[in-house]
Amino acid sequence: MSERASLEDLYRDLHAHPELGFEEHRTAGVAAERMRALGLDVIEGIGGTGIAAVLENGDGPVVWLRADMDALPVEELTGLEYASTVSVVGPDGTDTKLMHACGHDMHVIWLIGAMEELATALSEWSGTIVAIFQPAEETIAGARAMIADGLLDRVPRPSVVLGQHVAPFPAGIISVTSGAAMAGVDDLTIVLHGRGGHGSRPETTIDPVLAAASTVVRLQSVVSREVTPGKLAVLTVGRLHAGTKSNIIPDHAELDVNIRSVESEVRDRVLGSVRRIVEAEATASGMTVPPQITVNAAAPATVNSPEHTERLRNRFVTEWGDRVIDYGTVS
Repeated sequence: MSERASLEDLYRDLHAHPELGFEEHRTAGVAAERMRALGLDVIEGIGGTGIAAVLENGDGPVVWLRADMDALPVEELTGLEYASTVSVVGPDGTDTKLMHACGHDMHVIWLIGAMEELATALSEWSGTIVAIFQPAEETIAGARAMIADGLLDRVPRPSVVLGQHVAPFPAGIISVTSGAAMAGVDDLTIVLHGRGGHGSRPETTIDPVLAAASTVVRLQSVVSREVTPGKLAVLTVGRLHAGTKSNIIPDHAELDVNIRSVESEVRDRVLGSVRRIVEAEATASGMTVPPQITVNAAAPATVNSPEHTERLRNRFVTEWGDRVIDYGTVS
């Protein structure tokens, strides 16, 4: 890839080479290279693989523009000529396919393109722009890692931070939302401890597969029966794993649960209900070892400043008219 490849070509390249959180070495290298080509001061390795690039242009506010870089452990089946064929060995030792299924490759391209435009239009604005290329958004760890690594002391502190995300809108449509724009998340792993044995003698076991299946069904009642209609809440069981063979009852089962919410009261209610249901199903199954509930990641809702949002919306409307919408809160 040439140093100044077109943004379209660069997008295809990044899409074909996805990397998981804190492993975005190639992507970060591409971003740093493009920022240096603009003559910017670039700091690499912030919080692991994070990048900050500073463009100073006289007096004025300090604006951070942020893009995330990591991909997901998903096999790409799009059939595109630039589809990802990348795989890595996962934590469990199995081969894991990777894909930019959440659009972070596009986010990187947008930020590179924005910085290139700003660097060539210095007469049209004044102030300081800091481009932040953030690792590990999918694990909700990258931003914290960059802050913990002294980001706020290594570049000018922001007056405002602007981020963006792709969405399933028609091309050219831009959504700007004041207040709660994106739901918060809680990512849990639940382990139900049974007693294993041979499938021909289930009476000697405590079957964690049955308990896990009952738990999955019961969890689906939390949002529909315990959350006030109109309040945003989503509960998804994205993974259920147990056992190694059809005639062996395993000694434990694992569930990965993802929860989305905006209001703290709703979040507390859903989390409390999950714990109550899991513990009750374990008791109902006769389990002698309490279930484990581990919080893998948690982050509050993204709440946009009304003042800054309306200022941005007005400028966008002047530029793009009725292509600017307010989709509302995204779960």
